[in-house]
Amino acid sequence: LKYNNHTKEICGGDRCTTNNQMELMGVIQGLKLLKEPCEVKLISDSKYVVQSINQWLDNWVKNNWKTASKKPVKNQDLWQQYLKVAKQHKIKAIWIKAHNGHIENERCDMLAKNFALKLSKK
Repeated sequence: LKYNNHTKEICGGDRCTTNNQMELMGVIQGLKLLKEPCEVKLISDSKYVVQSINQWLDNWVKNNWKTASKKPVKNQDLWQQYLKVAKQHKIKAIWIKAHNGHIENERCDMLAKNFALKLSKK
C-alpha cells in the first residue's frame, strides 16, 4: 500500500490455494487496511483480478454468480469478501505486465516468493 510518502507492506499465504486466490486475497487484505473511503489505484499483474473487477464482477452479481457461459463463478466466496471491503472505495484496477521492471510489482513478487519459501520449509 502506498499513500503519499507512506508505504505499508503485508504478505501471507496458504499451502492449499491457487495463484488466483492469493492474488485476490492480497487485494482483499490490502483494502481491509484502509481506514476511510479512498480512491484506490489497484495495480496488478493478474489479468484475472483486473478483468474481474473492471469487466465481469457486476454481471456475475446480476447473474446470481454465474459466468456468461452460465457456469458458477470460481472463488465466489472471495469475490463476495472483495465486494464487502471494496464498497466504500472507488477502485480503478490497472493491469501491468509481470517481471517488467515495475518497482512495486517486483517487490510484491519478492515478498510472495519469500513467504512461499517459508511455507515450504514448515
